[in-house]
Amino acid sequence: MKALSEITAKDGKARLSEVTLANGKFQTPCFMPVGTRGAVKHLSSLDMKDLNAEIILGNTYHLMLRPGADLIKKHGGLGKFANWDGLTLTDSGGYQIFSLKPKVEDEGATFRSIYDGSSHHLTPESASSIQADLGADIQMVLDVCSALPAERNVLKDAVDRTALWAERARTAFLTHPTANEKQSQFGIVQGGTDTSLRIESTERTVEVGFDGYAIGGLSVGEGRSEMLEPVDVVTDLLPEDQPRYFMGLGDPVGIVEVVARGVDMFDCVLPTRLARHGTVLTSTGRINLSNARFIGDDQPLDPTFENSPASSWSRSYLRHLLVTGEPTAPRILTLHNLAWMFDFVSKLRKSIVDGEFEEFHKQTLEIWG
Repeated sequence: MKALSEITAKDGKARLSEVTLANGKFQTPCFMPVGTRGAVKHLSSLDMKDLNAEIILGNTYHLMLRPGADLIKKHGGLGKFANWDGLTLTDSGGYQIFSLKPKVEDEGATFRSIYDGSSHHLTPESASSIQADLGADIQMVLDVCSALPAERNVLKDAVDRTALWAERARTAFLTHPTANEKQSQFGIVQGGTDTSLRIESTERTVEVGFDGYAIGGLSVGEGRSEMLEPVDVVTDLLPEDQPRYFMGLGDPVGIVEVVARGVDMFDCVLPTRLARHGTVLTSTGRINLSNARFIGDDQPLDPTFENSPASSWSRSYLRHLLVTGEPTAPRILTLHNLAWMFDFVSKLRKSIVDGEFEEFHKQTLEIWG
């Protein structure tokens, strides 16, 4: 089903919209937490509901290996399996082509399982079929993402193979007996930091005709300044009435920079990973709770964020839990960081409605830049 974006406010290129899918709606700009194996680390689906999350990500590669797409299908899909009433999005396994470096050919990619070493072949068709079994509201096409910096011929090969796979994935999706009715499928634009390749990849992807569009292959080793021009080039060419998704971005500066260029959706493990290592997001920037200066600090993690799930405890107490290895610490810090991120995005949305996004953008860069 085509994912339709009803734009309700704009400030420059920054957009506020409501996206309609087959099984629900969500507001953008939207931050999506990552639940790789069917759960956000240290949290449950009930926690995510309490945090007012709208969409959670799952990873096709991991879920097809354990517990297996067939088992999840028998439970009614990933949402029902996890007792999650919100929306879900599944990656295609394309990130694992970047991170695990499997054997890649035009037909598909051959992986070794990180769990038992068994061999698995993933094609554009099988990635779409597996995601249909997983029952995600949004499924992503299989793509090729190159690490940066990269030679132009490497980026060109990735663009060509991604375009080839996009056509095959779209055909598989549209001919699947149920996927086209219950799910949306997003195409992915590649091309690295080469603007001419970004234009080519965008045009080829839009020509295939997807339900929404993602920008892949950025925030993978290049500098922030190198990332922004390709984003501008791509969003200028994408349909106005469909969602735009920047894959793998979750820091405040990155978020405001891509929203300023017309991006609607973003995801990242950063807020949860930072929490597990004792780093907390606050209105004045990051703080590392393991630092000795917090030993006797009786303030909450962020004194200005009264709705934090961690506001009942002092920095001193939470530092004690962290340095003594109590499992409660990463759980509480994860709850805080996600709640803080959702609050940040809520304020970002309000700034667009109020016509004050430029000032919000500026303040974010001053604090986090």
